[in-house]
Amino acid sequence: MTGDNFVSQGNSSQSADGQSVSALTARFEADWQIISSGLRRDLGAQIYGQWIRSIALGDFCDLTGTLELLLPSDFSASWVADHYADRLRLAWTSTNKSVKQLKIRTRPGAARVEMLRSSGVTERPAAQHMAEILPVRSALDPRMTFANFVKGQTNVLAHSAAERVAALDKPLFNPLYLQAATGQGKTHLMHAIGHAYAEVNPDAQIIYMSAEKFMMEFVTAMRRKEVMEFKARLRAVDVLLIDDIQFIIGKVSTQEEFLHTIDAIIGAGKRLVVAADRAPQALDGVDQRILSRLSMGLVADIQPADLELRRLILQQRLAQMPDAQVGEDVVEFLARTISRNVRELEGGLNKLLAYAQLTGKPVTRTLAEEQLKDILSACRRRITIDEIQRAVCEYYRIDRSEMSSKRRARAVVRPRQVAMYLAKVMTPRSYPEIGRKFGGRDHSTVIHAVRLVEDLRKQDSDMDNDVRALLRQLEA
Repeated sequence: MTGDNFVSQGNSSQSADGQSVSALTARFEADWQIISSGLRRDLGAQIYGQWIRSIALGDFCDLTGTLELLLPSDFSASWVADHYADRLRLAWTSTNKSVKQLKIRTRPGAARVEMLRSSGVTERPAAQHMAEILPVRSALDPRMTFANFVKGQTNVLAHSAAERVAALDKPLFNPLYLQAATGQGKTHLMHAIGHAYAEVNPDAQIIYMSAEKFMMEFVTAMRRKEVMEFKARLRAVDVLLIDDIQFIIGKVSTQEEFLHTIDAIIGAGKRLVVAADRAPQALDGVDQRILSRLSMGLVADIQPADLELRRLILQQRLAQMPDAQVGEDVVEFLARTISRNVRELEGGLNKLLAYAQLTGKPVTRTLAEEQLKDILSACRRRITIDEIQRAVCEYYRIDRSEMSSKRRARAVVRPRQVAMYLAKVMTPRSYPEIGRKFGGRDHSTVIHAVRLVEDLRKQDSDMDNDVRALLRQLEA
């Protein structure tokens, strides 16, 4: 299938690097013999005969590293592009380093295919079918760029290191290890590296994948006897981004392959970026050789976003949505209360804006408290009943002993009931436990107090304002 469809017209022409066309022709024919034999073995004789046998080699551009694969019809070209493009690209890039990308297209009407030209790709009629295999940009999120990443004191080192890795110049460290808790921006930085490096090196092969996906794909490759293709795909990349490295546990063979991948990437001068929720030394169940490789570059940690950074993040997101009307009081409330991670902060804002848009309600602090109560509850720090009692007594200007006293004066009973209500709302304590903290009162007394305050908040704006003020004070 190779020599008959691949024609040289002489030995006088020269490629950009001085090779004759006939020499290039022979070289590519030999490569295609190897590749097609492997495809026949992997795909089986029937599929190979139906789709692969008819492929002919077309033009080659040594400036862009683009090789044409020609098929006899639009249908077969479309089918091969849809079903075998990745396999063909990986086979070619691993066999012949001068091939960077493929174009799968319909063969011209002439009986004989034009020779492989190293000086450029021959122009084809616009009507000809063409399916182009672009350089790998595996799973990169278009929203996660450096432009959309908000820099602050807690992430400045990781951000600067990521920009350095994404530059065309050789980085001073390899690999880059990003360490951060969930939702603090390490995944965002990994995607941003991929996008930025693709801008300065358009032909670069870039793969982003989780450690779990790495393990699953490797196990699948072993089951299908496609380990060589798996190895070739990863080793052909210019930038390899592996997320959640803490999950690279399990079979020894998987970790061994990951170790070899690390060595191959770094040894070839390619860029490796990994991310995890803990330091390399704290990874459990990971081969010590892997830990050693991960530690030899730069370990850059991202600390939880401080209040100022959370404000900046919200302001930037809102600046991207000019139609959203959100007051400074709401921004301040969200920044102060949703403090666990950036992902939750942005998710809370998105949920609030979506609800307001769907219902037509204005975005107010009251709406935020109502619609984000689950997120706000999860973000609240552990507050004790003692803290609640102290805050209520200071607010109502009564003695702390009144929380446990038997006095029934209204000036004492109402603050005590408010404190019981807040204890139920803001702590995980049961009714009997709360009752014991209020002078050994029965749980039914606490239930009555909670229900009473709930009703009063709906009916009495002063009571509602008192409770809100105490909630803000305790949450702060």
